[in-house]
Amino acid sequence: MLSNLKYFLKHSLVYGISNVATKAIGVILLPLYSSFLTLTEFGILGILEITIAIFTEIINLGMGPALVMLSNLSEFKNKKKSVLFTILSISFLLCTFFLLLSQFLIPKVAVFFGNPTKFNLYFRLSSGIIFLRVLNNIFNDKLRADERSIVFSSINLSKLIITLGLTIYFIAFLKIGVVGVLYSYIIGESLTLLTFIPIMISKLTIKFDKEIASTAAKFGLPLIFGSISMLILNISDRYILKYFSGYAVQGLYDLGYRLAGVLNMFFIMPLSMALMPIAYKTYKQKGDKRYFSKLMTYFVFVLTWAGLALSMFSKEILHIFALNTSYWPAYKIVPIIVFSYIFFGMRLISNLGMYLTKNTKYVAFITAVAAIVNIILNFIFIPKFGMIAAAYSTLISFIVLYILSEHFSAKYYRIPFENKKLILLITLGVILYIVSTLFTVKPIIEILIKIIILLMLPFVLYTLNFYESAEIIVIKGFYNKWKNPLAWKSNIKEEFKK
Repeated sequence: MLSNLKYFLKHSLVYGISNVATKAIGVILLPLYSSFLTLTEFGILGILEITIAIFTEIINLGMGPALVMLSNLSEFKNKKKSVLFTILSISFLLCTFFLLLSQFLIPKVAVFFGNPTKFNLYFRLSSGIIFLRVLNNIFNDKLRADERSIVFSSINLSKLIITLGLTIYFIAFLKIGVVGVLYSYIIGESLTLLTFIPIMISKLTIKFDKEIASTAAKFGLPLIFGSISMLILNISDRYILKYFSGYAVQGLYDLGYRLAGVLNMFFIMPLSMALMPIAYKTYKQKGDKRYFSKLMTYFVFVLTWAGLALSMFSKEILHIFALNTSYWPAYKIVPIIVFSYIFFGMRLISNLGMYLTKNTKYVAFITAVAAIVNIILNFIFIPKFGMIAAAYSTLISFIVLYILSEHFSAKYYRIPFENKKLILLITLGVILYIVSTLFTVKPIIEILIKIIILLMLPFVLYTLNFYESAEIIVIKGFYNKWKNPLAWKSNIKEEFKK
């Protein structure tokens, strides 16, 4: 089992490289945004990015997960090239229809905004980004299905570097604000698509297979409703907050959400990319449930420890990277959103029962329930408590999402998760965070105290008999192997050879 977990970890780490870079660029750009964009402009950018995410997911129509599933099922083993062509054809037709329809509707929609000319340009650029991103996501899913994590990360890192350079140029030198960010996105996506085309040509056969299309639709269509509900769950608070409090408050909330999203980008997204291809291969093998159970425990351990660090130092991070002091209050929502993301990450593994048994019909229902809870709470409490209410609504909704996901998945494939350990981990993380807020001393002393509290977590767990004897042996072996920095180079080479 340990060898399988190491294999999974290596793929997650490689996927994580591009995700780490994504979030690192977001942090790097904070001084730029806070210097050249007002909070209102930052709020508009946040709304546009959210809208792009919504339509990208809708137009994808669940074809990405279907591609990963079909590429890893034995009955379609000899049809992988037809799988790619069939799904790519469906996605291209949907994208083309969306692009043509959007060009007709955008002028009519833009008149409802304060500056129709400016928003007309925003929406046209956004529609182009959506078209390109859907196609790029299909190719990314193909790389995931084939477990080509290094190629995946290399291409996406290149896109990030190009986007970063262009964003700096358009905002800092041309000073064209939000439009500059959108230009950088569309150029980055275009160059990425041009990179994908020669790589993918050899991986498809020009043959549209009706059986593949039917199977993909049956698997993917229920997921699209779940994906839409998930997007509503994740981002409806932004729209509601903007409605009641304006773009400036929404911009603050979006910034805090982005900072908390470091946990998502560094840990949750890499796991989600590596999880399903490996899960399909592990399913029904000896020790599969034990494997998934331990994966959940280790994952929550990492999320809790990393989330604790991010929550404790959120104020300091914002003070360093946000040059405009009006951005600083965003730190207040970071611990709440981080806590929410822990349950969001747990839901990925708790969902396995529905995905592995192809019973995805409940995914949309579960997510819709959580989204409705989120919307109701936001409409009730945002008018009175503002962005803090939005953050707590997210937390409650994600807890509901996790509980329902585990309940329905267990109907088809019960995994004996170590729930006592999971509760212990999360409870201890919350207690340590609360303790870290009790000290009002000089900044340097406060930082040292926070570091000590952060390092306490694994040792407190040891005193509470959290670790199994086999895990203690592995931890000691890991420490002995990596305790000498001079041996790191040879150790890394050895790992890559494996």
